[in-house]
Amino acid sequence: MNFSLGSSMNTTTAVPLSSPPKNISAQIGTAILTLAFLLGFPGNMFVVWSVLCRVKKRSVTCLLVLNLALADGFVLLSAPLFIRFLTAGRGWEFGSPACKLVHYLSSVNMYVSIYLISLMSMDRWLAVTRPFVSQRMRTKRSLLVLLFGVWVLAFLLSLPMPFYRSIIKIPKNNITINICMPYHWGSVGHPVFQYLFETIMGCLVPFSLISTCYSSVICRLQSAKFQRRGQGSRLILLIIVTFAIFWLPYHIVNITEVACLLKNYKSGKGCSPGARPTVTAFAYFSSAVNPILYVFAGSSHIRQAGLSFMGRLFEATNSESRTTSTIARSGRSGSSPDESSVLYTLSTKIGKPFKGKGKERSSSVAGKEANEPELKTLATVEQIE
Repeated sequence: MNFSLGSSMNTTTAVPLSSPPKNISAQIGTAILTLAFLLGFPGNMFVVWSVLCRVKKRSVTCLLVLNLALADGFVLLSAPLFIRFLTAGRGWEFGSPACKLVHYLSSVNMYVSIYLISLMSMDRWLAVTRPFVSQRMRTKRSLLVLLFGVWVLAFLLSLPMPFYRSIIKIPKNNITINICMPYHWGSVGHPVFQYLFETIMGCLVPFSLISTCYSSVICRLQSAKFQRRGQGSRLILLIIVTFAIFWLPYHIVNITEVACLLKNYKSGKGCSPGARPTVTAFAYFSSAVNPILYVFAGSSHIRQAGLSFMGRLFEATNSESRTTSTIARSGRSGSSPDESSVLYTLSTKIGKPFKGKGKERSSSVAGKEANEPELKTLATVEQIE
C-alpha cells in the first residue's frame, strides 16, 4: 500500500509530506490516524478476546473474523509512527528498516483482509449451493490450511512494497531530514507495475470472486423461495460493503495515476494525484471500522449478555450457517421428485440402509428404520450419485 501523504516530486516519486509541518493536510492525517488507533486497536482486541474467551462453538465465519481482527489490530500498531511523523516536523525518525516494514505490513493487511472476506463469501456460497461439499470441507484442519494459505499469499503479494519504499534526504531550513517515501528509480515501468499489481490482486480478482459468489447465493435462495437473511449473512455483507467503500477510492486513484503515466511518460509531467493522501488515510481507517460494525450487528444482545454480546453474535453465525445449509438441502430436495426414496434406494444398493428423520420418510421405508443403522453422512450418498 502506498502511503503517500503529500505532493509529487516527479512522474514516479511521490513524497509523503516532503516537509511535514503543521498544515491542513498533516492535521487531517493526524486526526484520521488518531481516531483510527483509538477506536480500532482496542476494538479489534476486544473482538479477539470475545472470540477466544466468550465463544464456545466457533463457526467458520467466527474464525475468519478472528483473523481479520488480528490483521487490523497489528497494522494499527503502526499508527503512532505515522502520527509522530506528521506532528513532529522532523521527517522520518525511525530508520530505513522501520520505513519498509510498516508499509510492508500495511500491504499485508490489505491482502489478508480482502482475501479473508473472499473466503467468507465462498463459505456462504458453498453452504447454499453445495451443502454436502460444504459439510465435508467445514473441518478444523481444512480451515487452518486455508487460513495459512491466505496469510502466506498476503506476505508474498506484498513483497514489492519494501522495494518501492526508501529513505530520501531532503533539505529543510538549512538542515537535512529523512523522508520515508515511494521510490521508483525515475522509471515509469515500476510505478505502473506496482499500482496495477495492487489494483488487480487487491481489488479486481477478489471482488470478482465475491460478486460471483453472492450473485449465485442470491439466485439460489430466490429459487428456493427463501427470503430470510440471517445474522451471519448480514454481517458478511456489511464487512464487504464497508471494505469496498474505504478501498475502492484508493484503487481508482491507482488506475488514474497509471493512465497518466502511460499517457505522459515522455513529457515528464507529474502524475501523482492530489487525492492520494486523502484516499490513503481513508483506506487506513478501514482497519478500525469492523469492530463498530460488530457492535451494531450485535446490539440486540448487549442488554442480555453485557460484555459477552459479541460472543453471542458470533455464536449466532454458527447456528445460522447450519440453517442456511438445511434450507439449501431442502431446496435441492424440493426440486427432485422424492429425494428420500432415492436416498433409500441408493443406500440399500450399497448395503447401508438409510434412516429417515421425518414422518414421511418413516412411511416410505415401511417401519424398517427402527432397527437400521443410519448413514454416517449424506455426503457418502452424494459421492455415489
